[in-house]
Amino acid sequence: MAEDWQLPRVGNSADPLRLGVLISGSGSGMEALLRHQQNSDCLHTTNVVISDRPDVAGLDKAGAMGVTAVVVPLPEIQDRGERRLVHEQEINQVLADYGVEAIILSGYMRILTPSFVKPWAGRLLNIHPSLLPDFPGAHAHRDAIAAKATKSGCTVHFVDSGMDSGPIIAQDEVEVLPSDDEDSLAEKVKSKEHLLYPSVIDRLAAGEIESP
Repeated sequence: MAEDWQLPRVGNSADPLRLGVLISGSGSGMEALLRHQQNSDCLHTTNVVISDRPDVAGLDKAGAMGVTAVVVPLPEIQDRGERRLVHEQEINQVLADYGVEAIILSGYMRILTPSFVKPWAGRLLNIHPSLLPDFPGAHAHRDAIAAKATKSGCTVHFVDSGMDSGPIIAQDEVEVLPSDDEDSLAEKVKSKEHLLYPSVIDRLAAGEIESP
């Protein structure tokens, strides 16, 4: 495998593992994580929330919960490849400024380049709203319903250089009813996501997850 997986250090209550959470929208998963961190004797803490988009609800939610939120918009560079690389360099600078040790993707809608992923491999997690490898990509709920799937769910995985293809850490499933549409399925899956992701991050910070 191309990635040189390196897991983060084990956190402790005196020096919790420092996270950076990347969002692009409402930040509901990020909010669930922050609540978990505030309401439990946690081995991890969120040092910064980064959004690639201004004016999204997640920024206000982070601020309301006392966590620094930073917007890193796409730079105005014509060449798409160069624009992506410069954008990721700017994100890396913010992560360094806030001492981030692991990255949590939470509704982050940009695909990261291999040059960003590789140095973070093992310390970069994503949650996807399907039972991977089924229904990768941006339209998991639509695709699950179109396929007449009887179950779906969510998957927490390490991020590699592919699309929703990194090693799977944990999954939780929901039943897909004939009456479900994209919205109702999304709500069911989201309720599972908000429990599964913090629990996996707990295990990561405690050193309970094996390297891929």
